[in-house]
Amino acid sequence: MIREVAIGSDIRVGAGNGLVLIAGPCVLESDALSYEVAGFLADLSRRFGLPVVFKGSFDKANRSSRMSYRGPGEERGLRILAAVKERFGLPVTTDVHEPAQADRAAGVVDLLQIPAFLCRQTDLLAAAGRTGRPVNIKKGQFMAPGEMQNAVEKVRSTGNDGVLLTERGTTFGYHDLVVDFRGLSAMRRFCPVVFDATHSVQRPGAAGTASSGDRAFVEPLARAAVAVGVDALFLEIHPDPRRALSDGPNSLPLDAVEPLMRGLLALRAAASPEGHA
Repeated sequence: MIREVAIGSDIRVGAGNGLVLIAGPCVLESDALSYEVAGFLADLSRRFGLPVVFKGSFDKANRSSRMSYRGPGEERGLRILAAVKERFGLPVTTDVHEPAQADRAAGVVDLLQIPAFLCRQTDLLAAAGRTGRPVNIKKGQFMAPGEMQNAVEKVRSTGNDGVLLTERGTTFGYHDLVVDFRGLSAMRRFCPVVFDATHSVQRPGAAGTASSGDRAFVEPLARAAVAVGVDALFLEIHPDPRRALSDGPNSLPLDAVEPLMRGLLALRAAASPEGHA
C-alpha cells in the first residue's frame, strides 16, 4: 500500500501526487553556499510548480577518512537550515546519526533522514519516529529491498506513519554500486519511495581517502526511476562540484539541474495514467 506522507504544510509524497525533488549539497559548507543553492531551488520550484525540499547535512559521520570535512556541526548546521526555511520558504531535511540528535533536529527540519549505514539502528529509528516528523530511511547498500519493511515498521511502531524509503544503490564489487529497479516497485508496497540518483553513481572509497563517482550516469538512472514510478527524486547539487567538500564527483552542477528536471517531468507526465504529473 502506498501511503501519502506530508512534508511541511504543502508537500505531499506518494498516493498519486506529483514528483517531489529533495536536493541540496551533500554537506553544509557555508551560509553563503547554502543560500545560493536554496535560492536556485526556490526559483526552480516556482517556475516548474515543483515541490522541493532543501537537503543539507550538518555532519557526515561516515566519511572515508578521519581527515575529511564532516560539516559545520549540529548547532551551526541547524541555524543554517532554519535560515534557509525563513529566507526561501523551502522545507528542509538533514541526517541524524544518534538518537539524541533526533529531537533537536526535529525542532528545525521538516523531514528527518536516516543514513544508509544506520538503517537498521532500532534506537535511532524509534527516536526519529517519536518526534512526529516524517522520516526518510535510506536503504543500506547491504540490504535487500524486502528487508526494509522491518525498518519502516520500527518507525511506525512509535505511532508515526510518515515514512519514506530511499534507494541509493547496492554494493557491487569493491567500489561500485548497482541499482536493481525491481526494488523500487517492491519497496513501494510499504511506503512512498525516493530514488537517490546521485549517490547511486558513487564509487565508495574509490579515491582512497574519499569516494569517487560518475555523474554522467545520473540522468539515465533518474529517467529509469521516474519511468518505474518513484514518488520523489533525490539529488546532490553544488555550484562547483570540483570544489565540493564532500561527494563532488557524483554531485550535479546547478546548470545541469533544470534540463534534467524538465525532461523528467515530461517523462512523468507521459507515463502517468492520467496524462499529467
